[in-house]
Amino acid sequence: METKPSFKSPVGHFWLDSWILASVIELATRRFCLRFLTPRIDPCGRLFDQMCMAARSAAANIAEGHARRSTSRETQMRLYDVARGSLAELAGDFRSWLMLAGEAPWADDDPNARAVFSTPLDRPTFDHDLERNVALHVLAQTRKFDRWLAGEDSLAAARTILVLVARSQMTLSRQMERAHADFVEVGGFAENLTKDRLAARDAVHAAAGTAPTCPKCGKPMRERTAQRGVRAGKRFWSCTGYPECTGTRPLD
Repeated sequence: METKPSFKSPVGHFWLDSWILASVIELATRRFCLRFLTPRIDPCGRLFDQMCMAARSAAANIAEGHARRSTSRETQMRLYDVARGSLAELAGDFRSWLMLAGEAPWADDDPNARAVFSTPLDRPTFDHDLERNVALHVLAQTRKFDRWLAGEDSLAAARTILVLVARSQMTLSRQMERAHADFVEVGGFAENLTKDRLAARDAVHAAAGTAPTCPKCGKPMRERTAQRGVRAGKRFWSCTGYPECTGTRPLD
């Protein structure tokens, strides 16, 4: 039986195309470094570390960002942006690899570039054995690009990973746009907590008949605390129509 992720699932990122692509890129990058970054080319191992860490950062920040979506949309989008930055850093390293050999990435209309960009990913159908099936799924998606990645041509591998990075960045940008639209529509976790707290306080005052009406518009008022100015920390009555209405009364 197919298992689908719940909204609060801590491993919901396993179903994201952006995370799967980033995982393919991470695996391909590690293999590239192990095969082609010889001690002569990278005597201190710094380039190896830099490339592998950038690839890992992309997948890790997508996973962490997705895990934070229910508590902080802002943090979610910040982490997605960090992932995009890591992918951009990785692309720079592969671009440099090509230029050192006097070569350049594929042109956008190159048949290889178009094939890599358009190769479809399989839809995940993970069962209860989640960790095993996620690993098998990522390996299966990586093998789709073995035609370019598995040979002895480091230039073909570098060009392929550059296309995969561009594809992952595009997918991640669409993901960020959806997260932003959700934030605009329903607000963030902190905002909704504040709304719930104020609504509960309004209900208490309404039941007790203690909330006055706004002197400007006549709507019920709610208790608030001044956040700045000479009255910072002081409580007062504020119109429930704020910010459209700025009517206030002293709490006493």
